[in-house]
Amino acid sequence: MQSIKTKLKVNNKQKTILAKHAGVARHAYNWGLATCIKEYEETKKRPSAITLHKRLVAEVKSINPWYYEVSKCAPRASIKRFRESI
Repeated sequence: MQSIKTKLKVNNKQKTILAKHAGVARHAYNWGLATCIKEYEETKKRPSAITLHKRLVAEVKSINPWYYEVSKCAPRASIKRFRESI
């Protein structure tokens, strides 16, 4: 096996942007986990990634304006990865 190690050289503005993306992705993942647990306890069914993303846009983005400071792909990919892991 062989691996390659790389290091990103980013300035302060880029560090802030990366941290915001990571924070939104983390929040979306945790929200998706809590939502799935609650839904499963109530209905014994798991919502799909598409359903979770639609609910995230409708319920979470409207009350958390900092979601709009990052790419829309950050929460969507986080939800998709979460749903694939269960």
